[in-house]
Amino acid sequence: MNDVILFAGTTEGRRIAEALSGKNVTVHVSVATEYGETLIQACDNVNVMHGRKDAAQIAELIRETGASLVIDATHPYADHVTKTLQDVCAATGTEYMRVLRGEEREYDEGCVFVKDTDEAIAYLNSTEGNIFLTVGSKELPRYAEVNNARERIYARILSLPEAMEQAVSLGFVGSHLMCMQGPFSEEINAAMLDMTGARYLVTKDTGATGGFPEKIRAASSRGVTPVVVRRPLVEQGVGVSECLSMLARRFGFSSGKKVTVLGVGAGSPGSMTADAERACAEADLIIGAKRLTESLSRFQKPSRNAITPAAIRTIIDECSCEKIVVAMSGDSGFYSGTKNLLPALDGLRTTVLPGISSIQYFCSRIGESWDDAVLTSAHGRACNYCAKIKNNPKLIMLTGGEQKADVVLKTLCQFGLGDVSVTVGENLSYENERITRGTASSLCGREFDSLAVMLVENSAAADAPVTHGREDGDFARTEVPMSKQEVRAVTLAKLRLTKNAVCWDVGAGTGSVSLEMAECCVDGEVYAVEQKENACELIEQNKRLLGVTNVTVVCGKAPDALSGLPAPTHVFIGGSSGNLRSIMEAALEKDPAVRIVINAVTTETFAEAMTALETLAVKNEDIVQISAARGRKAGRYHLMTGMNPVWIISCEGGRADG
Repeated sequence: MNDVILFAGTTEGRRIAEALSGKNVTVHVSVATEYGETLIQACDNVNVMHGRKDAAQIAELIRETGASLVIDATHPYADHVTKTLQDVCAATGTEYMRVLRGEEREYDEGCVFVKDTDEAIAYLNSTEGNIFLTVGSKELPRYAEVNNARERIYARILSLPEAMEQAVSLGFVGSHLMCMQGPFSEEINAAMLDMTGARYLVTKDTGATGGFPEKIRAASSRGVTPVVVRRPLVEQGVGVSECLSMLARRFGFSSGKKVTVLGVGAGSPGSMTADAERACAEADLIIGAKRLTESLSRFQKPSRNAITPAAIRTIIDECSCEKIVVAMSGDSGFYSGTKNLLPALDGLRTTVLPGISSIQYFCSRIGESWDDAVLTSAHGRACNYCAKIKNNPKLIMLTGGEQKADVVLKTLCQFGLGDVSVTVGENLSYENERITRGTASSLCGREFDSLAVMLVENSAAADAPVTHGREDGDFARTEVPMSKQEVRAVTLAKLRLTKNAVCWDVGAGTGSVSLEMAECCVDGEVYAVEQKENACELIEQNKRLLGVTNVTVVCGKAPDALSGLPAPTHVFIGGSSGNLRSIMEAALEKDPAVRIVINAVTTETFAEAMTALETLAVKNEDIVQISAARGRKAGRYHLMTGMNPVWIISCEGGRADG
């Protein structure tokens, strides 16, 4: 049987009824009031009835219709109705589905939460000042018990004759009674708070579809305290979207929602594609960051502001719109939130439309190609741009957030890249567009817009070595010990670094291994752990000397200094002060699959390492001894001077098979 009973009376109930209209299922919609009946469009397969029903009447309705499913989309505060429906369905063996309304937990700050009407009245009686009451007419007789209620309370109710008559009989007349039909925007709520001079706003936690966020934002903007009556039940159920998806699978029809994720281009109307323009013109709702929805206001469509995938999905689930546009800045495929959003839209009919990225627009304005450039973004994400600039003749980068263009320029100068050529584009495609050229040092100190595009050209990058194994003379030296070039080269090879590795260098000394590790893993991070303060200062000096930014110096003795570090993918132990085993244990505890390389100069350290290999959970052990000698000239002869032999021991976390 394709009969269902829908207990509605909320936006969620109306949405479900609308979605089932014309489908191969017969829907019997029950609402409490005659007014509620007028809000739902009846059709061939949707029958609407009004009137409150007790348990016997609900059971009779199930018997008469032969319905196999009861959908409870009643108000979250109608706890008695929900309990009755659950009991009747259990008694009659009828499947029951509860449709929940999403809670707006992001608006908790500044609210006074009460468990019920009694507690709300008690709280209000402890205060002074006007009250804007938005809980509906049903609760009005109770709130009339508030001290000086007729002078303090301004009640907003539906414009129903019976509701107005009751309010007047309770003494709420004139400006103290506002009969209106929602939904109400933040601006309307704020205007009414101003008009009433309210110090308190009383509301129920009705979720987004009940206008709860708009009330709380309005109260916050006016310094008004929201008094929020919590929901009476902690319920389990499904959202509207999940409900419709389940019904679609059960009865074999499409849920009908279509979501278009589109790139709006650089920002101005002219930078949008024709397909994007058409999608916005046909949309029922546009979702996106505030600056994006404002830029699309010319389409005169309803809009909602959201950035995170979860928030966007919630809006889509809770709205009754069929054609929804989600706006993304620039191009939907270039450092866009689209990548993380698409998994959250699973189950919906989704189309992605590209946009003209700000990099495309910028390069066309300055007459530059970008097919030979390294493209990256420092806007809201980690980006080792110094390393990319050092090793590439041309880099184009998005800036923003903590890494604004002026911060980037200052960093380039600090790390020896002040001579590179820089072009900065701000407010691209807008009337106040500005393009600035110079060197990093000549532009350093100027202020730029938060969101900008930078072209950085480094003519010296063409000669940058692509292999590891820097000359020893590249590093600043003191009496602090340093691994020699030949040993570093083999050590780095044994580490098998990846470009996004998280590395520990324990006993870092001058930082020679740390810095070369960092140059190999340009998108990763290296933590140089060193207990001597003068050595830590030397590492910082070498960072600036070589222009390496992705090394964090940790001044302290291992293993204690390792406790606050992130889990490593690779660990190099160049000095252990007798704590080799405990250092390895600390690394394996954080990442059981970590790769470890140890340099041992003394036989005591080698013996300690061998014992650790035999007793710890490691595999793929490899031992190499390097005995290198360097030539020096003596007259017309060349003599070889041997260096101390070094054992290079490598392994990985995990037990060997068998």
